[in-house]
Amino acid sequence: MEEAVADLWATGVSPEGHPTQFVRKELDAIGVLTSVQLWNAEPDTVVHVAGVVTHRQRPQTAQGVTFLNLEDETGLINVVVSKGCWHRFRKVAREAPAMVVRGRLERAEGVINIVAERLDPLPMAGKTQSRDFR
Repeated sequence: MEEAVADLWATGVSPEGHPTQFVRKELDAIGVLTSVQLWNAEPDTVVHVAGVVTHRQRPQTAQGVTFLNLEDETGLINVVVSKGCWHRFRKVAREAPAMVVRGRLERAEGVINIVAERLDPLPMAGKTQSRDFR
């Protein structure tokens, strides 16, 4: 797992597998969906997703909303974090290299977003670093 995390950090890919695949059994046990499984979930339902944080973006035009991208072993997950949610879970939102997100699923025009309600750290064996822009 440490090699996979190191490869992901250094190159963005890993021949050993994605870090979330090593904890998928535990994630499945608590009902965390993969990015692929989100396509089968009903819109406007509350879901749990998890992954490595690849981006944190807060455009000036977004009125304080932050956009996170998580990556699991099946793909990318878009997460929308309101000002209030960011404030409540600030430490996790700013510092966690990987996280579990509970939120409402939105699906429109072929795009899925998770509107975050709760952010929790996802313990990983190694350290990854996201690309953060403000």
